[in-house]
Amino acid sequence: MKILVTGGTNGMGKGVAKVLAGIDNQIHEVILLCRSKELGEETIKELENSTMNKKISIILCDLAKLTDVRTAINEIQSKHEFLDCIFINAGLGYAAKRVETEDVMDSHFQVNYLSQFMLTLNLLSLLENSENGGRIVFNVTRGGKIFWDDMQMKNAWSYESGIHQAMVAKRMFLVKLHNLFRDLKRSKLSFIGFEISKTVWSNQINIIPVPMKIMATIMKYFGTFISIEKCGMIMAPLFTEKQEDSLKRSGKFVTWGKNEFIEIKEEKEVLNQEMQDRLWKISLEICKDEKTTQIAKSLFGYTK
Repeated sequence: MKILVTGGTNGMGKGVAKVLAGIDNQIHEVILLCRSKELGEETIKELENSTMNKKISIILCDLAKLTDVRTAINEIQSKHEFLDCIFINAGLGYAAKRVETEDVMDSHFQVNYLSQFMLTLNLLSLLENSENGGRIVFNVTRGGKIFWDDMQMKNAWSYESGIHQAMVAKRMFLVKLHNLFRDLKRSKLSFIGFEISKTVWSNQINIIPVPMKIMATIMKYFGTFISIEKCGMIMAPLFTEKQEDSLKRSGKFVTWGKNEFIEIKEEKEVLNQEMQDRLWKISLEICKDEKTTQIAKSLFGYTK
């Protein structure tokens, strides 16, 4: 399998990358989409040393910049004829204050959702070239809502609300993609949402305020957190399972419990087609990218 992991230098992304690079006699190729060249190269060395897999590479991209996203898309398309999997995972967590990107968006909305919306649509063609059945796994959580009248959260901001809005948006997006592709007999693509049942211990611990850090440390002692490697082991089957099994999960929101994947009942707003279409239209308008818009229009043409 050839897997693209967004946010692959830390947390869940790094855990998934590490496990996939090391299993099945190191046959899997892992591409890390990351912002820092230095950290990306350090991660490659670390994973190569721990897994003995030499098929690990990086694509530089700051998801807070749409120009970077377009550059990354072009680089991926020029270097790779196909992709088997994408892990839509990168995201901002704790922040002390609202940060606006150079594209005049709330950074949580852009990094956690919109840039990866744009990335995904432009890489669908590479997934369709997969001989193993292309699939996208979205790192998502339950809850949250879309702030339709203030999506950039200029009037009322908190990092928790920003994260949760992006999570709802990603879940709407994956259901929308599933519905667009499910009636295509030739389509081999699947779209799966996954929520980890325990919090993954990551470098977020280094940036959160001291009181939160103390609480997190106590929670870790009582088993609330899991390692990135454990997370990777849990998620690995979603990327490596047979095409027919992956297609059965498409459009679903799952978690891990009692040593198996368990489906989570999705919320009505996420399943509402009018709301999905509204988010889809707004996302395209904000991207202001002609190629992305053309791809989106063509998807509707495929299903007619």
